[in-house]
Amino acid sequence: MKNGQWRAIIFAPLKSSRFMSKAPFQPPAEASGDPKRRVYTDEFKQDVIRLITDEDYSIRGAAKAVGVCEQTVRNWYHKLAPKPEPIGEDASVEQLKAEVKRLTKELKRAEMERDILEKATAYFAKDQL
Repeated sequence: MKNGQWRAIIFAPLKSSRFMSKAPFQPPAEASGDPKRRVYTDEFKQDVIRLITDEDYSIRGAAKAVGVCEQTVRNWYHKLAPKPEPIGEDASVEQLKAEVKRLTKELKRAEMERDILEKATAYFAKDQL
């Protein structure tokens, strides 16, 4: 594959995207230590997150569009995506329901992480005795 052909393959579904007016995504640079491990620029990661937040791509769709593993994009999204703004007192019922749903999901995740940490702590404390 010639040097510029990867853009035509990866960005074919993104032709109508407003991101194509800017510089296209940069291809990943190979890491010096492990030839299979790719290193992505921060700008590339932010552009992938913008596909999800601004262009309404799913995480799977954005990963497929740019040729990156879905789990990698999911990790970037959780680390780099902007957190939603809290809604004000004059919010509609639909907005309040959406906020409750989002907060419930966030609470379940936090409780699951706490439970995992408690189990890990108990496991490692058992080995110390």
